[in-house]
Amino acid sequence: MDKIIIGNLELCSLPELGINELEVRIDTGAKTSSLHVDNLERFKKNGRPFVSFDLHPDVYNLKNVVRCTSPLHDSRRIKSSNGEVEQRCVIKTTFKLGRHDWPIEITLSNRLDMSYSMLLGREAMANRVLVDPSASFLYLDE
Repeated sequence: MDKIIIGNLELCSLPELGINELEVRIDTGAKTSSLHVDNLERFKKNGRPFVSFDLHPDVYNLKNVVRCTSPLHDSRRIKSSNGEVEQRCVIKTTFKLGRHDWPIEITLSNRLDMSYSMLLGREAMANRVLVDPSASFLYLDE
């Protein structure tokens, strides 16, 4: 498989969540991908666990809110960048970069103090991308 070259920031979509053109920080130091969400609620639907949450796809327009619902894939203890361990909900969804898409796991967290609402971690990049940390928005759809 040919790997695509991406920069330290890219525009992605999470089509199953109805999110397009989300700025994502590429973080080779993070194992898991994470997404900032508000108003996280867990519930059961037909006996299966689900989560619903609010996303702000445009960090420059926080009034734009998208309500998302997804099956709960897992719940994990995650060590954040500040060293704190927390229990996080995990969803599995499609990550789309240009014409490329693949399934990834994303932990749902409070990233309010971070500049970008989503981090793409190593597990989501494995065997698919090469990262040039000196540039942003490198990937252009051929």
